[in-house]
Amino acid sequence: MKALLSQIPSVSEILELNAVRELGREFGDGAVKVEMRGLLDEWRRGIRAGEILCIPAKDEMVDALRQRLVRLTTPQGRAAINAAGILLHTGLGRSPLCAQALEALAGMGTYSVLQTGLASGKRSLREEKIERMLIDLTGCEAATIVNNNAAATMLVLHALAGGKEVIISRGQLIEIGGEFRMPDVMAQSQVVMREVGTTNRTHLHDYERAINENTGALIHVHTSNFRVRGFTGVPDIGRLCALGKARGLPVIDDIGSGSLIPLSTFGLADEPLVRASIQAGADVVCFSGDKLIGGPQSGIICGKKEIIERIRKNPFARMFRVCKLTVAALEATLLHFVNGTCTQALPFYQMLSVDMTTLNKRAVAMLKVLDGLSGIKAVITEDVSYVGSGSLPDEGIPTVVVRVSVDGAMESRVEKVAEKLRVGMPSVFCRINDDALFFDMRTLFAGEEIAAASRLREVLGETGS
Repeated sequence: MKALLSQIPSVSEILELNAVRELGREFGDGAVKVEMRGLLDEWRRGIRAGEILCIPAKDEMVDALRQRLVRLTTPQGRAAINAAGILLHTGLGRSPLCAQALEALAGMGTYSVLQTGLASGKRSLREEKIERMLIDLTGCEAATIVNNNAAATMLVLHALAGGKEVIISRGQLIEIGGEFRMPDVMAQSQVVMREVGTTNRTHLHDYERAINENTGALIHVHTSNFRVRGFTGVPDIGRLCALGKARGLPVIDDIGSGSLIPLSTFGLADEPLVRASIQAGADVVCFSGDKLIGGPQSGIICGKKEIIERIRKNPFARMFRVCKLTVAALEATLLHFVNGTCTQALPFYQMLSVDMTTLNKRAVAMLKVLDGLSGIKAVITEDVSYVGSGSLPDEGIPTVVVRVSVDGAMESRVEKVAEKLRVGMPSVFCRINDDALFFDMRTLFAGEEIAAASRLREVLGETGS
């Protein structure tokens, strides 16, 4: 290991190579230095982990450096083909944006009308158009947005009940991705968590008995990323709101992914509807803007006007404020819900709607590209896709996949092929099952099955299929 580490050239040595100087002229000397350091660090980690047993040749090093520079400096480097079958893939940016949202982003590239009243010329509300659309879509009195739903939950708790107790069912003490847990969010919100009930059952009288002079709010949290089955129960939001109203306490409904339209339209179980929560009497409802809404990463807060005004004046509101790009993309996305065109225009709902016949045609097209490639067996089969990002965790969606097995391949070989698909351009993500690669047709845009198959041919050629 020490011998290999000592053989790694210095950055200055590499910069003297003619091929690297050419990269400097193409991409910029500063970018070359940044990515060269990153590449050398990657080699050192690989050597220490026993994954790199010899120093790559100079031409290999230049090729690797060029690939890193393309990823850093071009849109192509960010693009990914999602054949993994997870519609809202967190690692791949969750919901793809609609065409109108992408156009709206371009309109914000220069000076833009973000927070200025055109008639008055004075400072205006940043999310003014978004608020008007959310009022129409949900029946709320007012609305605001922050940078994600975890921030929305923290902001709501701090604004409504900072320094006081907030009562929550023990079965709703969820953990979202990255080990962010509801008890931690509540602690950072400076509220005192008062958990009631048990993991599987909480009764209304559990909340009633816990209410005291220091109670600041009741909170209902949708367990969107897991399910508890069997002998379970928790008061629905309507009953909790009735209790809150009777005792003069605000009720917060954190519905997680959130939904503006019924998912039963697509043959799936419904997620909580924002409008239903407002109608049930929730004082404030928070949810994500980048999952079932299909927009950019954001946290949406809808509720009573007086509460939303308190939230806007809270110091955290400034810290969690969204940028102009989020405002533009969310406006364009919500407009499709207002106009009733969301199922046709938003990629997430388009993918849910694709029929099996169309998916099968994509699979056939992929097989044609792979035809004649020796050492593999590619077949079309049915499988299931998943929504992902904590939505409908145990409910699959019928799909068509292309299953590719490599002759004599062990798990390590299949993993290596999948890695090469990911690190190339365009990056292709599939899933591995039973020592085979599965390419899910439901999460591909039209034509991407050809690009995925072409990349697979390249990779299998490199690995000596």
